[in-house]
Amino acid sequence: MNLRLEQLEKAGSLNVRQEQDLKKLRDLMSKALTEQARWSLADISEVVGHVMHNLQADVRPDCTFPISWVLNKKKIQDLVREIDPNTQLDEDVEEMLLQIADDFIENIVTAGCQMAKHRKSSTLEVRDVLLHLERNWNMWIPGYTSEENRQVKRPAATEAHKQRMTLIRKTLKK
Repeated sequence: MNLRLEQLEKAGSLNVRQEQDLKKLRDLMSKALTEQARWSLADISEVVGHVMHNLQADVRPDCTFPISWVLNKKKIQDLVREIDPNTQLDEDVEEMLLQIADDFIENIVTAGCQMAKHRKSSTLEVRDVLLHLERNWNMWIPGYTSEENRQVKRPAATEAHKQRMTLIRKTLKK
């Protein structure tokens, strides 16, 4: 988390409100450490996500993107109930799943921003995220296709080509 804060400070000038939010975040973090408060992961992430979102209102491809919780404990419980209504997840498991989802989203958005930067754009587009998902995670999202990955149909081999290939194979066998 401190690394993301340092990246924000290096990324560019912050306005007064953003600096105040950054100071507030640091104060909260130091309080949590000194008092050894047992905040839940969701509470901390909600505060950090809100502050980071305010800090990075204008997303630049050289910055990490703030993670707003797309997934929460209630949604995880609903997903588990869809699979098996009798299953209950331990609180630690829910927090671990939230952390994994957070890391996954951060990884994808950061890589997407790097792709946008590589194309010399200041706008993150769907194709940037799709490319990362397809190449690094082997994931394809239905309804979205990458033009780069569309397979080109090979033309059928002509009879002359087949004869040449047969002759080459015979020669190699000898």
